[in-house]
Amino acid sequence: MRAVARDAMSHAYAPYSGYPVGVAALVDDGRTVSGCNVENASYGIGLCAECGLVSELQRTGGGRLTHFTCVDGSGEILVPCGRCRQLLYEFGGPGLLLETPAGILPLSEMLPQAFGPQHLTK
Repeated sequence: MRAVARDAMSHAYAPYSGYPVGVAALVDDGRTVSGCNVENASYGIGLCAECGLVSELQRTGGGRLTHFTCVDGSGEILVPCGRCRQLLYEFGGPGLLLETPAGILPLSEMLPQAFGPQHLTK
């Protein structure tokens, strides 16, 4: 998966930060999906790589994410920002396994007490 993330990173559009990011994830049906960051001159509307990944997940049939990795321009492992952890929670849940610099961790350890659909019930 790391090779897929590196390939995705090579397509990143990061002219302002110079910080390309690529991500890849395994889906519960065996597919691999990926994404890259896309910056914008209006900084607030740039997209993290995880946004592209989730878009590709939905575009190619949906499903649940089971394993995830994220790399920077040097191919080093990164952890998702808080916003992206919440995005990943929606599509993978607490058991999604993330590759981190400290090893493989479940998302529940990276985003404890996450907000989810169960909190929207009346």
